[in-house]
Amino acid sequence: MLLEYRPPTTPYLDIVFQDEDIVILNKPSGLLTVPGKAPEHKDSLDYRVRLVWPQARIVHRLDMATSGLVIMAMHAQSQRALNKQFELRQTKKRYFALLEGQVPVDSGTVDLPLLCDWPNRPKQMVHFRSGKPSLTYFRVLERNQHQTRVELTPVTGRSHQLRVHMLWLGHPILGDKFYGTECGRRSVDRLQLHAGSLAFRHPTSGIELYFEVQCPF
Repeated sequence: MLLEYRPPTTPYLDIVFQDEDIVILNKPSGLLTVPGKAPEHKDSLDYRVRLVWPQARIVHRLDMATSGLVIMAMHAQSQRALNKQFELRQTKKRYFALLEGQVPVDSGTVDLPLLCDWPNRPKQMVHFRSGKPSLTYFRVLERNQHQTRVELTPVTGRSHQLRVHMLWLGHPILGDKFYGTECGRRSVDRLQLHAGSLAFRHPTSGIELYFEVQCPF
């Protein structure tokens, strides 16, 4: 449940690329990808895009607190083709994050099954018996005394996957209100997680496309 929702309004829409089949957007932290159930949660990336292109359709989502690249389809055929790429894990996504503390290894894999923590939803949890397979690769980019900058490559796309996997690594993402420490939440003004690059095939031409947006932290 959103106790307070104050979505950013500048820029109202950050359009990275657009043609007759797709639109690529850079979603800010604090903006829902799709509208919530309550009227006060109507404002979202999907809502704003539909004001310009009423026919646009959602393909995938980012958490409200996560910033970065989102694809939307401009018609049903494009949506079906893009959905299939996501289902078959043919898209390539790369995230950047700042983690609490110093990660002691330079790279690694987190392979832990995830399940909705239903009494505490939308939180997720590791559940070895009933969880869905979830796989994340990580690579350290930079360390300092109190935090580590990493590149994260999710193979699967579970809800809160990167956030829970980094928690189980022992280094939650800075600013994470669900999984971080109190100190980590207070030290920054937003979740330090950004969807920085995205590669996929154009749904009509089949040409490989690659998009990248600068990390804001």
